[in-house]
Amino acid sequence: MQRDATIAFVASSAKEARLAHARLSARYAHVAPEEADIIVALGGDGLMLQTLHQFMGTAKPIYGMNRGSVGFLMNDFSEDDLMERLAAAERSVVHPLLLNVRDIQGETHTARAINEVSMLRETHQAAKLAISIDGKERLGELVADGLLVATPAGSTAYNLSVGGPILPLNAPLLTLMPISAFRPRRWRGALLPNYAKVAVEIIEPRHRAVAAVADHTEFRDVTHVEISMDRSLDLVMLHDPGHSLDERILREQFGV
Repeated sequence: MQRDATIAFVASSAKEARLAHARLSARYAHVAPEEADIIVALGGDGLMLQTLHQFMGTAKPIYGMNRGSVGFLMNDFSEDDLMERLAAAERSVVHPLLLNVRDIQGETHTARAINEVSMLRETHQAAKLAISIDGKERLGELVADGLLVATPAGSTAYNLSVGGPILPLNAPLLTLMPISAFRPRRWRGALLPNYAKVAVEIIEPRHRAVAAVADHTEFRDVTHVEISMDRSLDLVMLHDPGHSLDERILREQFGV
């Protein structure tokens, strides 16, 4: 961090986060988020994702301090030595997924995801999905509750809960995982190169409605989904030395 770098504070609505925001704002010089060089986010992983989305395309580094519950993406909270911690922080750079969808009305929509894109059934009817990779059909019919594509940064989130592998942050891979697959029963997902373009056609979309979700942005009643990594955008997170996102992901694989 440059000596003259300016900082801004943002916080979730949680009581602990708002209190931390008030204390840090009184203690350290700060500017409006739009004018800052670095954003200090106070909350949990949800706030970190929201902040990364909010400042996507600005290249502003985000330094999170945990005032939430899980805090996997966050640093430990302390009111002391903030500027020194920012100066010593290590950078983790990730790229988002680009989601393009077409819905049942023929309208198209676009969103980006830092963790994952998921396709989820909307009703009691299981989803039927046809999966193509780089223009070649690989699975003609998946009957399941849904399907997700996760980045390495998101591999410890929803992907892990459905049995997907944890990926090192710098792994040039994406995970493609079924959610409660019924048929084919033995299909356990796939690892894809991160330049792969995933296309999913929803079979019987009027009878088996499916929603596509990019992090927290949802599109309902979709008929066609395309997912690829957007390398034009660099998202920068700052972590204390020894607590980088690479290190956290490695620890997670050993359950510590």
